[in-house]
Amino acid sequence: MDADRRITAVEEVPEDGTLLVTLRPTDPDAVDDGEGDVGADEDGTPEAEAILTRAAGKVAAFRNYCQHWTDVRLDKDDGAFVRNGEVFCQKHGATFEADSGYCNFGPCEGATLESVGVAVDGDGVYLDDDAYEFVRLGPATRDGDGSGSRIDFTGS
Repeated sequence: MDADRRITAVEEVPEDGTLLVTLRPTDPDAVDDGEGDVGADEDGTPEAEAILTRAAGKVAAFRNYCQHWTDVRLDKDDGAFVRNGEVFCQKHGATFEADSGYCNFGPCEGATLESVGVAVDGDGVYLDDDAYEFVRLGPATRDGDGSGSRIDFTGS
């Protein structure tokens, strides 16, 4: 695998949370700036976020926005809440299977998180999706947090 596409070590992807990464779309027009995980670097080049999950020994990656309200990020920089192999949207309680992204409960039940191709090679996780370039671990650069003012399940 290409060293430039290496994201992290497998053991850095938590089983009880998510790992947030910033990606650069190879086609800047392919991202919707209304999605909660989109920002831009200092030159105005669009950035998007992905969350890495690890469940049942499988590493998967998904764009960091909920399928119910696409302006809502699942991981707000400190790891999305994961319980029993499910990623939990704290805004409205939807749960997504951490290995497939399938929503099995909530207002977007039946929808699937937008996947980002990753591959495990040895002890590393690599970006395996030609639609993106790996930028860095951590959040995209943005002015706001993308969370809006809707009440959530955390009480904030």
